Amino acid sequence: MSYSYFASVYDLLTENVEYSRRADYICSLLSENGINGGLLLDVACGTGSLSLELAKRGFDVTGVDISREMLSKAQNKMYESGESVLFLCQDMRKLDLYGTVDCAVCTLDSLNHLTSREDLLQAFKSVSMFLNDGGIFIFDMNTPYKHKEVLADNSFVYELDGLFCVWRNTLSDDGVSVEINLDFFEKTDGANYRRFCESFCERAYDTKTVIELLDKAQLSLVSQYAELSFDAPDEKTQRIVFTARRNKR
Repeated sequence: MSYSYFASVYDLLTENVEYSRRADYICSLLSENGINGGLLLDVACGTGSLSLELAKRGFDVTGVDISREMLSKAQNKMYESGESVLFLCQDMRKLDLYGTVDCAVCTLDSLNHLTSREDLLQAFKSVSMFLNDGGIFIFDMNTPYKHKEVLADNSFVYELDGLFCVWRNTLSDDGVSVEINLDFFEKTDGANYRRFCESFCERAYDTKTVIELLDKAQLSLVSQYAELSFDAPDEKTQRIVFTARRNKR
């Protein structure tokens, strides 16, 4: 995925994410595991909204993302906010930090963009490598239920400020991968619009596979909750939040 145009409209498409609430929730999970500050890595940080919210709450934040366009938006936000966050352009499977961190987060189904077990394992290993012993990794993932029953072969239309977005999904033969095609129509002047297209694929993994891969990366599952709650996931949960701890070396 190029992210070239997507980066410019990403914040419009995620206005309902409630980053402040999400940051409070993450802080609660971290506090539950004995972490109330320190060095935090925001993996696949996008345009930096969550990174900045976590910085406001006292964490020393490093945000990494593979998209330079996304990070450009993040840098501009940082300057406007007065907060201090280090943003780095890196692939989550090949992190290269200046040192270890106390905790890491990866949100909004970013890990679902890794469509092979091997890539997901490599991402887990990469985060694990830079976590202190006992460090906490909090991440969320879309579930197979969401891919099969909610996204599947459905289409969605969003009307935003001067922008129309047509979101079309195609469920792959494996039953857990979804091809996503986005068509953006941006109003220019009068009745004229410019069209931009982006496409990508997401894969859902069952909990058993996630735990198995965490174990291979020297990470132990601590908890799993339905998104933004402390409720156990059920068969209709669309996004699960996992908490894992780095094993002692």
